[in-house]
Amino acid sequence: MRPSRARFAEVMRTEPVDLGLACVLVGGEVDHDLDVEGPLAVLDALASAAEPLVPPAGAPAAVAEGLRRALCEQAGFGPGSFDDISSSLLHEVLRRRCGLPLLLSVVWVEVATRLAIPAYAVGLPGRVVVGIGSPEGDPVYVDPYGGGRLVPPEQLAELAGTPLLPEHLAPLSPGDLLLRLLTNVRALTAGQPPSLSSAATRLWAVELSLLLPRHPLALRRERGELMVRLGDHLGGARELERYALMVGVYDEPAAAVVHREARQARAQLN
Repeated sequence: MRPSRARFAEVMRTEPVDLGLACVLVGGEVDHDLDVEGPLAVLDALASAAEPLVPPAGAPAAVAEGLRRALCEQAGFGPGSFDDISSSLLHEVLRRRCGLPLLLSVVWVEVATRLAIPAYAVGLPGRVVVGIGSPEGDPVYVDPYGGGRLVPPEQLAELAGTPLLPEHLAPLSPGDLLLRLLTNVRALTAGQPPSLSSAATRLWAVELSLLLPRHPLALRRERGELMVRLGDHLGGARELERYALMVGVYDEPAAAVVHREARQARAQLN
């Protein structure tokens, strides 16, 4: 296992999870020589620059305004392209100062955390925003992808494009946030023309997802299929067989289909 991947697994098993570090380590799958400490130092510097603009013990709205001035006006963070994988890699987001809503929210949360400001990611359907203040109190909601603007609670459903349930406003756990990040990477590759490069990217996103505390069982089938596509017919067949054994407990017809896929993968070795 690559050192950055082994460290990612260790971070995700350690409580409390270091969200910033975990997101940086995802970038190690693309940049194998990534200096993990560099992006973390950038977050430290952003927090130091933001501190004079954030009123100590201020009301959540005033704190949010200070962070907006620091991160949007002063540091220049803004929207990134959904078609560019760099928008989903924290070290690139910190370098380019643009990213997807999820990664910009991570920047806000990490800077706030370094300033001892209560802040958390909120996983709306189709959009991640930031809650500032206690989730049990009267937090304010900020849209980092929308220039750091405050979003009144009654407008969050409009931003998400769908009616919201109470659980949508709960803090997004690090594991769920990382799964969402990696799902974004998988979705990006699904929209690209088929190639070995996109399959390899999708495979590492799947394999990191499997290291999370909770993940869909179907990712194991996807891993096996990607391994076969990339030429590891034997390893892919084994992964498909493991998935079939697990799913067969409650869905024998589906397991039979996957067993057939595994046999076909093995047959390609003859």
